[in-house]
Amino acid sequence: MTTDNAPWWVICLCAAWCGVCRDWQPAFEREALAQPGVRFAWVDVEDHAQAMGEVDIETFPTLLVAHGQRVLFMGPVPPAGPQLARLLGSLRADPAPLAGVGEPEQALFARLKSAVLPHFKT
Repeated sequence: MTTDNAPWWVICLCAAWCGVCRDWQPAFEREALAQPGVRFAWVDVEDHAQAMGEVDIETFPTLLVAHGQRVLFMGPVPPAGPQLARLLGSLRADPAPLAGVGEPEQALFARLKSAVLPHFKT
């Protein structure tokens, strides 16, 4: 596990019309309570379309996990709290970006941090 003070973010990219997202939101919120040192955010991609830019979310829910300024993971996840906890534990133990994380994901995180995330309690 890393020891630096860089913040960890777990951002769920969802849509209000998505039934799977609505069903999963309580488990996501429980996991947020179980991980007090991690910043969690539930971001509706349609409410924040400008921040999404050219990134097209094809599968809901999609998670973006970042440490400090680096995105380590972005992709669809099964809507289950234990799997989220395992993913986060794995990334915290070895905070290296997983395959498929590149400039578009980094740019999305920067836009979200600027336009959306300041409105979330940290």
